[in-house]
Amino acid sequence: MHHTSPSQTDVGGLGKTERAVLTALAALERPAVTAADVVRRGLGRQAANLALSRLAQKGWLRRLRRGSYAVVPLSSASGQPVVEDPLAVAMHLYAPCFISGWTAAQHWELTEQIYNAIAVYSARPQRRSSHQVGGVTYRVRRVPKESIFGTTKVWSGTVAVLMATVHRTVIDVLDAPEMGGGGRQTLDIVRAYWRRKDAAPDVLFDLAAKLGRGTIFKRLGFTAERFGRPSAAWLEACRARLSEGVSLLDPAGPRRGPIVSRWRLRINLPLAESP
Repeated sequence: MHHTSPSQTDVGGLGKTERAVLTALAALERPAVTAADVVRRGLGRQAANLALSRLAQKGWLRRLRRGSYAVVPLSSASGQPVVEDPLAVAMHLYAPCFISGWTAAQHWELTEQIYNAIAVYSARPQRRSSHQVGGVTYRVRRVPKESIFGTTKVWSGTVAVLMATVHRTVIDVLDAPEMGGGGRQTLDIVRAYWRRKDAAPDVLFDLAAKLGRGTIFKRLGFTAERFGRPSAAWLEACRARLSEGVSLLDPAGPRRGPIVSRWRLRINLPLAESP
């Protein structure tokens, strides 16, 4: 396959090895490639790194982060396109991981808010919680590997993306409202969930129990009682799981507001429905 994009031929011709490497990488149709993909095709590690580096310098690959590259699409008007498939790239960069928070809430139509970052839950250690990769911002929450459950596969091109189910999405934003876009947005997401025909109190309870944090049950029970129609027995089961002390409905909000002793929760943001 011959590359004829004028914006790219200007940045330097390709040697025979580079052309072979690029053709092989493009054929993989993957959101991100590494030297290991080239080594599998018979090149030594050093030669593979050099080929990738040169292809990036010439504009045929886009460096995502150290050792990871994206093949620049032929249709790209510049050598610096935004990553075409940010969810698929997340699966490569942060594995083992899944998509949740506001990104999953958008996927399940629990919110109409537009967020300029992808919310990723990853078991891979991260130095920072926010990353800029190929023109896309990723907000990464570190989680233990054993808490990667309650997910479903959605396809992004040829890549399987692990997405939180609609139920797991609700549990995740109740656990960490900042991953739902903040306290108010989290309440909107939870309210939208309880309006759905497939809202399932028992599924929520089981997911929360598996994560095993009492603060989730405080926010789950309180919001379910307010926005849903769970049974009295279900509410009592939640109350039996509460952690000690009073928690904040919004952990990032002020430490003031009425305390609902039934749920050991300080209501530190307005509960009125957003317009």
